[in-house]
Amino acid sequence: MMTLVRAAGAGLLLIGGAAIAAPSAPSGNAVHGQQLFARCAACHTVGQTGGKIGPSLNGVVGRKAASVAGYNYSPAMKNSGLTWDPATLGRFLQAPMKVVPGTKMFFPGLPNPQDQADLTAYLKQYRADGSKK
Repeated sequence: MMTLVRAAGAGLLLIGGAAIAAPSAPSGNAVHGQQLFARCAACHTVGQTGGKIGPSLNGVVGRKAASVAGYNYSPAMKNSGLTWDPATLGRFLQAPMKVVPGTKMFFPGLPNPQDQADLTAYLKQYRADGSKK
């Protein structure tokens, strides 16, 4: 009988005594992410100040959810306790209304993990002031 064990922190799978690397999250392509951002641009801005219907996404990667001053977030987002690290942002981009039930963001989501990584790579380029890193 084969056993399956994931070595915590090592990212390895042990199957029948043989170690293989566990699948990792895809690396992002910021150029493709910029193309995907066109879907977001109806409601969000990046690289400039202010937002549209939604808050600005400048500096979003690494910041706390519901933290853009002056934007009226839903109670669900205010109470989510989320920080937009790449993994959390990926889950949210996949299914916003499942990750934060009651969010005001009515977006069906990006089901493809590569698209999530690409959009995150694009957003990571921007500081909170809208300038590029």
